[in-house]
Amino acid sequence: MRIATWNVNSVNARLETVTTWLREAAPDVVCFQEIKCVDEKFPREAMEALGYNVEVHGQKAYNGVALLSKFPIEDVRRGLPGGDGDDHARYIEAVIGGPTPVRVGCLYLPNGNPIDTPKFDYKLNWMARLYAHAANLLKLEEPLALAGDWNVIPEPEDADKPESWTGDALFQPQTRAAFRAIKWLGLTDAHLAVGENPHQYTFWDYFRNAYDRDHGIRIDHVLLSPQAADKLQASEVHKHVRGREKPSDHAPVVVTLDL
Repeated sequence: MRIATWNVNSVNARLETVTTWLREAAPDVVCFQEIKCVDEKFPREAMEALGYNVEVHGQKAYNGVALLSKFPIEDVRRGLPGGDGDDHARYIEAVIGGPTPVRVGCLYLPNGNPIDTPKFDYKLNWMARLYAHAANLLKLEEPLALAGDWNVIPEPEDADKPESWTGDALFQPQTRAAFRAIKWLGLTDAHLAVGENPHQYTFWDYFRNAYDRDHGIRIDHVLLSPQAADKLQASEVHKHVRGREKPSDHAPVVVTLDL
């Protein structure tokens, strides 16, 4: 089973780019972030024409996540537990059917900038909620993938120029510590587990020729439960997609599990 995550930065604005990649890569499961549309405006028919079942948790103009699967989608959850009054569409989770079912959580973690505002507090609180939810999911002892745009630069080698990010919410000590705490629950970073080289990035800003100069950061992650990590075969960044016409500023990440 090939599970992909991609922050598409507006699914309707980049529909041709998205569908072209889906036809080429043909992942079994896809986690989209920043779809930037309400459920009714999601291009469901275009995705269904490619053989996908679709579940959406959208929001007008901002945020929004979606799950696509060539297998049945069951037990859908929209929204992260513990967020009374939080109306941001940032999390969708479901059990993906197949020979061996796998639970997939698609997440768009808050950016948190500027760090001296309530936005950073919201980011850390959201990560605390995710920690609690991940702990509960791990008790199920089943294959689990938490995939998405985490908006976290885990280590200096995950940035081309880490010194440029020291004042950014993505690279704050509190952010990185919260990410490590979630991993230390018993989750495996698929990218690291397959021994991928450092300085392999998933995001490049639109400005200052960042992509052409490879001034990127790794912020799109797939964390796996032990039951999924035991089946891990590969983790790839489809960097070339970022270089296409009218691209997202993120590249897709694809993880292969022997399920």
